[in-house]
Amino acid sequence: MTDRLPAPVRRITDTFKSFTPGQKAVTIFAVIAILVGGYFFATWAAKPSYAILFNNLSTKDASAIVESLQKSNTSYELANDGQTIMVPRDQVNALRLQLSGEGLPNDEGTGYSLLDQQGITTSDFMQHANYQRALEGELAKTIKSIDGVEAATVHLVLPQKDVFAESAAKPTASVLVASKSTSPLSGDQVQAIVHLVASSVEGLDPTQVTVAGADGKILSTGGGAAIATGGDSGSEAQTVEFQNRMNAALQTMLDRLVGPGHSVVTTTADLDFDQTETRSKTYSSDPSLPSLSETTSSETYSGSGTGNGGVLGPDNIQVPNGAGSNGQYANKNEARNNALNETQEVRRKAPGSIRRLNVAVLLDSTTAASVDPTQVQQLVSSAAGIDATRGDTIAVSAMPFDTSAQQAAKNELAAAAAADKQNKQMTLVKTGALAFVVLALIFLAWRASRRAKRRQQLTAEEKAHLEEMQAALEAQRQAELEATQAMSAAAMIEGGAPMQVHDEAREERHREIEQMVQEKPDEMATLLRGWMSADATTHH
Repeated sequence: MTDRLPAPVRRITDTFKSFTPGQKAVTIFAVIAILVGGYFFATWAAKPSYAILFNNLSTKDASAIVESLQKSNTSYELANDGQTIMVPRDQVNALRLQLSGEGLPNDEGTGYSLLDQQGITTSDFMQHANYQRALEGELAKTIKSIDGVEAATVHLVLPQKDVFAESAAKPTASVLVASKSTSPLSGDQVQAIVHLVASSVEGLDPTQVTVAGADGKILSTGGGAAIATGGDSGSEAQTVEFQNRMNAALQTMLDRLVGPGHSVVTTTADLDFDQTETRSKTYSSDPSLPSLSETTSSETYSGSGTGNGGVLGPDNIQVPNGAGSNGQYANKNEARNNALNETQEVRRKAPGSIRRLNVAVLLDSTTAASVDPTQVQQLVSSAAGIDATRGDTIAVSAMPFDTSAQQAAKNELAAAAAADKQNKQMTLVKTGALAFVVLALIFLAWRASRRAKRRQQLTAEEKAHLEEMQAALEAQRQAELEATQAMSAAAMIEGGAPMQVHDEAREERHREIEQMVQEKPDEMATLLRGWMSADATTHH
């Protein structure tokens, strides 16, 4: 049956048959591994790349969209507890248009769609409430579109306007956001939410917007407080940041002086976060400019005479008019209004100035014995900006450091490095040993295969012997055929049975051929195929 197979397949089967049992097992295992790996690779390569179709869906919308996708036999995946639906990337746009035509996702009950449900009999209170709910829903959907925001809820307080009230209450807002645990919202994103809400509501000041996280931490407080990080107030966070920056700068300078690990610097700062405003006005005039208005009044009296009496003059001065009196009087009033220059200056002091700064420096006396602490104090004072009038203090001390923990950590690190190196060496040894074993097995299999092939190959003498046997068998077969035909003819003439011919030489040749077939079946099969092909050619 194998003769009917194509030549390449027949050569493969013949080669496989020539393998030893171990080689056959390894070959079968390798073929199975290739087939399994190819199947998984083809499955992975054929799997489409998924992209988000809709995100932050309600349970009702998600159920309706999944049902529509199942009807159209579209593959999909659910994520984010069913709130996110993912489909093959190349079908996103088409599916969005299709689902939009079906009215999905259906946002009824949220956003401005609430206003479409109002009737003509809706009261003013319900109109105000529906408008507030619609505005909250629209703001929540807008905030959820920000990268990193999983969900958002907005609550607004919109006081109704009263024309008879002297002062109207201001609107306020609170926003609850849920972000990804792996990427919390940054300060810029929180500020964006604050100003987005404030700009969407009439009369809402950004300082009246409070933003909180789903974990209960305040991200931005109302009243204009700074954004907090890690649950601390903004002032505390800025103080810690300032101290860390100051410590890092001073520590870098000390490490250059006494070496790393031989100095410690600690800074304690008291920052002023009060916002102050100063207003001042200054008036000045330019003498080269003419005056705005000018009034002059002059009165003069002069004369002589005698008299016993007098008259009441200006300012209740009695001017004598008697004999022996010289009456001289002069009065001059002058008023001038000049143009004045007015300068108004408003100074706002930014929060974060230093009220007081305390710096402590500790040097390792074992390595810094040659360092003058006074010089260190001067350097640190200049670098930190110590101001004695402000109440700043600085202290520099030299003491021996306790290096037991550092030495223990160093020893542990060295031991860990040695263990890691040893593990790597053992891994390399194991890998090398495994590679050597594999190479040895491959070499032994190759050598056994070569020996098997050598055993199965016929020598020149054996091939010549087989050819002689073939010729002898062919001649014997022809002679027996002729003898059998002659005997049959004679027997038929004499009326007897045909005679049987037994030849010991023929039996001996048959035994030799059987032995060679058992020892070298492949070569004998090839030789017999050649004989059969020759016989077929001869008969044709």
